Amino acid sequence: MARGWVRDYYAAKLKELVERGEIWEIRRLMGPTGPRAVVEGREFIMLSTNNYLNLANDPRLKRAAIEAIEKYGWGPGAVWAIAGYPELMAELERKVAEFKRTEAALVFPTGYATNVGSIPAIVDQGDIIVSDELNHGSIIDGIRLSRAEKIIYKHCDLADLEDKLRQVHKKYNKILIITDGVFSMDGDIAPLDGITKLADEFNAMVYVDDAHGEGVLGEGRGSPAHYGVEDKVDFHMGTFSKALGSTGGMIGSDRDIIEYIRNRARSWLLSTGFPPAVVAANIKALEIVMTEKERIRKLWENREYFKKGLDELGFNTGKSQTPIIPAIIGDTKKTRELAKMLYDMGIFVVPIVYPMVARGTERIRNEVSAGHTKEDLDRALSAYEKAGRSLGII
Repeated sequence: MARGWVRDYYAAKLKELVERGEIWEIRRLMGPTGPRAVVEGREFIMLSTNNYLNLANDPRLKRAAIEAIEKYGWGPGAVWAIAGYPELMAELERKVAEFKRTEAALVFPTGYATNVGSIPAIVDQGDIIVSDELNHGSIIDGIRLSRAEKIIYKHCDLADLEDKLRQVHKKYNKILIITDGVFSMDGDIAPLDGITKLADEFNAMVYVDDAHGEGVLGEGRGSPAHYGVEDKVDFHMGTFSKALGSTGGMIGSDRDIIEYIRNRARSWLLSTGFPPAVVAANIKALEIVMTEKERIRKLWENREYFKKGLDELGFNTGKSQTPIIPAIIGDTKKTRELAKMLYDMGIFVVPIVYPMVARGTERIRNEVSAGHTKEDLDRALSAYEKAGRSLGII
């Protein structure tokens, strides 16, 4: 047990979070995640996962994992750098490089570990990072862990990015522009065509976190492929935990760069690797995404249908360009009330409020998948209409 004063201090801090409405209510899944899921004994239509291509419970991924367990066992033993890793890992890294269309690739235990390890390895004292103001928290933490300076540009604002690059041009050893490919709260896409053009002009490097773009844009290969600028991006970061339906992070680049990151990224060198079963499932997921384009087409059909439905009901879907479709309410209390009403009607969503988003932009973030049926989406839209009218939102 913790000391009394320690317990009391953190109990008071927790109470403050509850009173401000800044606490997560964690629900218990009672089966696999998918377009529909059993949550605490009830079946729900799931609109709150990143399982865009409905691969998280694909039988082929499960079969690959089981076969790997039979051959390689379960636990990895230690960090990959010390204990080595199964021969499957070399195959996975080759598959990632093929997917990212880079010379080589490195796989991390998580997407978070990829950013907090790779960014400090890439830049050093005397360098500067130019970062989009809405970049993911893992990017922010990676920047903080680096010894580089930083400057923030307005969200997806090429004019402001150019101004910031002009300010720092020739003042630092290296300039690194970092951006999400797809932004996880608004579902909008970074203008990588313009960003890479400015990088050429100011001799800057480009790092793209494409966690929410892979499997979704560019026929599945992500946001750089969507813009046709894969060869203009220096660092292709991604994750297996979204459209690929698994877990782990990845980064692709030139061979020497990848080997340098492998030997400098503390979150790779000091983290125990994931089990061989995950490696095998990740290989299978990449193969599916690179070959089964029908899944991506179905995802986009569902995205267009659901966004149109929310728009026609009168909800504010913001700047969404992807299967991330927010219903922006702009009020913490009403957002929480809406989420509860939808939950009570069998629609699994969660409220996204400050500090996850700025005050006045509180929303419910909907994420459709290729596995949703029209019946699923119609039922969700019907619930939105009923709850939205009851609360005076629409």
